[in-house]
Amino acid sequence: MHFRPLHDRVLVRRIEADEKTAGGIIIPDTAKEKPQEGEVVATGPGSRSDKGDLIALAVQPGDRILFGKWSGTEVKIDGEDLLIMKESDILGVVETVAELKQAA
Repeated sequence: MHFRPLHDRVLVRRIEADEKTAGGIIIPDTAKEKPQEGEVVATGPGSRSDKGDLIALAVQPGDRILFGKWSGTEVKIDGEDLLIMKESDILGVVETVAELKQAA
């Protein structure tokens, strides 16, 4: 199945956090918090301004993002747990050092 979000909505796959702490302690599943980092899978076309102009989204598929702990609506598509959220729920895009050097 192919899913295409509407308007300014974004489809996100959670990126699982490490199962060990920096000190090597293994964290059991019951004590883990839901990750607040994810990868954009699909985006809608954007929202409309008051004049009717299309305002494109600032994120695109493949971007790693941070979002609020309670953001989005959980859905299951093709057996995979995903989130649908508005672009305004996204706190920021995570960029690696290599990406920052290429942009400069």
